Amino acid sequence: MSLQNRVALVTGGSRGIGRGIAVKLAQDGARVAIAYRSNKVAAQQTLRLLQEKGADCVAVETDINDAARSEDLLRTVVDRFGRIDIVVNNVGDFRWGTLAESSLEDWRNIISSNLMTVLYVSRAALPHLRRGRWGRIINLGAVGAERAFGQAKISAYAAAKAAVVALSRSLALEEAKNGITVNVVNPSSIDENELTLSEARKIRDARFPIGRPPTVEDVANTVAFFASEEAEYVTGQVVNVSGGWML
Repeated sequence: MSLQNRVALVTGGSRGIGRGIAVKLAQDGARVAIAYRSNKVAAQQTLRLLQEKGADCVAVETDINDAARSEDLLRTVVDRFGRIDIVVNNVGDFRWGTLAESSLEDWRNIISSNLMTVLYVSRAALPHLRRGRWGRIINLGAVGAERAFGQAKISAYAAAKAAVVALSRSLALEEAKNGITVNVVNPSSIDENELTLSEARKIRDARFPIGRPPTVEDVANTVAFFASEEAEYVTGQVVNVSGGWML
């Protein structure tokens, strides 16, 4: 699946799943911009990985919890590359806490990080994507978000991710006529050690029906499909990358 000459933006691209997605898109030929909030060291590490793939790339320090800064981010990317084709909304803070234990500020932060960033960045990207009559918006959810799943101690996070699915499906309907697809990838919990796919295949993990733990590569491969030419007839869809967990 070639992304040659396509320009991709990955928010939260300095580490973890965002880094894995950025590397995969670069490997498939895309020019890649990553947005990060504060970890400059991690962002530079990601840039080196992208450069090893031969990618034209840039890292932009910003806070996309702000609508104006999200618009600035898209202008920066378009000024740098001349266009934008693929937007991956990966940012999303997480914290444990019951509703009674959580402050209103905690709730605002989780909702803003997981939902409002998707709104701000997607809205800022739309004029540029429409201009090219081709676009891919891929949003990161959480396993079960399409069912508005519930789990104790993550009420804000669960609510935000369910809303991301609803927003994505609505936006898919609105933008289909403009050649823009919008889809959601729901990853399961990824081990902080970030196993490679080859390493994970050697491990037995009974929690997952497929029998091994999930990896960043599993998520990145699914994102890359949604970003590709081959996925032009797929929009408004939600894929759980979970090895059968929580079916």
